[in-house]
Amino acid sequence: MTPYRVLDNEVGNTDLAHEFLAHASAQGRNREAWDLIFGTYFGRAEPVFSPEDLLGLSDELGLDREQTRQALTDRRYRRQVRDDAARAQRLGAAGAPFIVVDGRYGVPGAQDSDSLLELLRTAWDDSHPLTLATAGGDAPVCGPNGCAVPERA
Repeated sequence: MTPYRVLDNEVGNTDLAHEFLAHASAQGRNREAWDLIFGTYFGRAEPVFSPEDLLGLSDELGLDREQTRQALTDRRYRRQVRDDAARAQRLGAAGAPFIVVDGRYGVPGAQDSDSLLELLRTAWDDSHPLTLATAGGDAPVCGPNGCAVPERA
């Protein structure tokens, strides 16, 4: 388990780090890139703000260094990162961490696993309502007082 360190961390603008994450995601390395950024910044208290910092992480991920350099130099993912940030702000984000579930629920701050699980259940239930199907008008109906079964002729 990686320690969580924040007191001695260098602070800086994370726009380029988010662009790096978008690039890594486009290369199919989303989860690994997020874990690496988190572990580097919060676990080892190393910076993740400059192109050089991010190219070192690119090497650790096994991404093509020149492609990563070009994506960061061209700011290829700037618009995507800005659009994501604007959407998060509309949902109430004012800092990190901030989790978005199903594009509709914003969760500010660190949350315990039970709260996150309940949110996931709520989002699922809201987007997948139960539709009762009947096999016709004479299907058995059960309620709190038992079942009413139609008589057969």
